[in-house]
Amino acid sequence: MADFPPFSRRPSLPPGGISLPWVAAAALAAILVAGLARGIYTVGTESVGVVQRFGRFVGTTGPGLHLKLPFGIDRVTILPVKRQLKMEFGFGSSGATNPDQVSQEGRRESDMVTGDLNAAHVEWVVQYEISDPEAYLFNMREPGPTLRDLAESVMREVVGDRTVDEVLTIGRQGIENDAIAKLTALVQDLRMGLRVQQVQLKNVHPPAPVQRSFDEVNRAQQEREQMINQANGEYNKVVPRASGEAAKEISAAEGYALKRVNEAEGDVARFRSLLEQYEKAPEVTRQRLYLETMADVIPRLGGKIILDADARQFLPLMNLRPPEPAPARAQP
Repeated sequence: MADFPPFSRRPSLPPGGISLPWVAAAALAAILVAGLARGIYTVGTESVGVVQRFGRFVGTTGPGLHLKLPFGIDRVTILPVKRQLKMEFGFGSSGATNPDQVSQEGRRESDMVTGDLNAAHVEWVVQYEISDPEAYLFNMREPGPTLRDLAESVMREVVGDRTVDEVLTIGRQGIENDAIAKLTALVQDLRMGLRVQQVQLKNVHPPAPVQRSFDEVNRAQQEREQMINQANGEYNKVVPRASGEAAKEISAAEGYALKRVNEAEGDVARFRSLLEQYEKAPEVTRQRLYLETMADVIPRLGGKIILDADARQFLPLMNLRPPEPAPARAQP
């Protein structure tokens, strides 16, 4: 038999041709790279990062790129502290980024009862911001739903202290002011880490089943006010005019009475003066009165011709042409 060269033994390799130590090293490296990749996070310009290590608060980080301990050691919660957040009650806007902006329970939170036991559908908005990230995360288990419950409770209390007319018309500003004051006080007492900025009423109207009846009542009230205003307008137009005419007539009557009294007093004074002269010289006074009376009466009788009873053929002596008017004298 032919002699074959001796067979050299080499160490056996695992399937695939890679040793176990290399596999372990590669896996460890991959885990480290994945951990480092997950340890990098970014905070936006309007936010801060709240860092928890094993669940305990250790600090906050500002906007920018940051590192954290991987593998669940550090946990970072991003909070938009420089952005105005809002909650909507009774309605919901599309595209909301705040998870607490719209109610998730589907409750009829906008249906309320006023102080005079009337129903009203009140829609409003609460605008707020996160003022203390640590208190916001750790003082309340669910700060968003808690704020919604507080806002609803406060609004029901404020609306319940007013009549339906105040809620629908003139009392909106007062409701907003009272609601923001009460809600701010509650948030501060509970140390929720929030700052309430504004409470604003939106649509306020009666519930749908009574909307038509309420509109009819409002229409009747408006017609009533319109008729009252028209009546007041007519009153203000007629009464002052009548008062003016009455005052005018009264003034004319008073003037006429004063004139008649003065004329009567003048006649009395003149008669007394004549009486005194008559008592002193009756014949002379009588003759003077006669002449004065004739001088006043005769010019009123027009032209007169006095003839002798025996006169004949007097027509040629008469001037039958009317006298020409005398020329007007030039004014100096």
